[in-house]
Amino acid sequence: MAHIIVVGNEKGGAGKSTVAMHVATALARMGHKIGTLDLDLRQKSLGRYIENRRRYCERAELSLPTPAHVALPDIDASTLQPGENLSDHRLSAAVAQLEDDSDFILIDCPGSHTRLSQVAHSLADTLVTPLNDSFIDFDLLAKIDNDGETILGPSVYSEMVWSARQLRAQAGLDPIDWVVLRNRLGAQQMVNKQRMESALNRLSERIGFRPAPGFNERVIFRELFPRGLTLLDLRDVGVSNLNISNVAARQELRDLMRALDLPGVEVDF
Repeated sequence: MAHIIVVGNEKGGAGKSTVAMHVATALARMGHKIGTLDLDLRQKSLGRYIENRRRYCERAELSLPTPAHVALPDIDASTLQPGENLSDHRLSAAVAQLEDDSDFILIDCPGSHTRLSQVAHSLADTLVTPLNDSFIDFDLLAKIDNDGETILGPSVYSEMVWSARQLRAQAGLDPIDWVVLRNRLGAQQMVNKQRMESALNRLSERIGFRPAPGFNERVIFRELFPRGLTLLDLRDVGVSNLNISNVAARQELRDLMRALDLPGVEVDF
């Protein structure tokens, strides 16, 4: 069966689609068969990213490794049995469409709580949660006291992941490997950054996730989106001399892929 990676966070602007595209493309470039789904039915950032990539490759007459992306199929509601959910069937059908020909299926979730996102989390073998380096985003995982250090208890997103873990346990599936990325970091070492790191490390032991490095805030990510490119494609499109920022960003992606520790993946870029 394909290993399912879910990129999820109930808050927008954390860089989920950027992480999703780079992870999916990295797997494709390393020779793995990767399928993708975008559950943000309104914005469809990952779907547009891949569409941009295909269009750019066609115009530039390039052949770049590209994930197999499918849209959620339409389901005739009249065919459902009483109590069955339309969203569940759409997601199941899309996963089934990709599963036979994929080593990995990556699902990009919307920045809000939806039925589709909730079900996708219960399917996750690996859950990747990008998190801005801010206590505003931290509040999605846990409630924290005024001192910025004392954790009062889990918050809404952590409770949703807990429910997904329970569903998997009831189905006899392996536990979710939950990885929380400190994403969109600033370049400077500030007191807030150190406090965030300390709080995440304490929370990881309490609710069971692995903290991992994400991406720094870089202009290059926004520049690549219209062409559907990633950091790994730059030399293929004629960028022979990478600047210091691009080299550092490639290293961040390399560190991220190693931290995910996906089955059968040897990071070799």
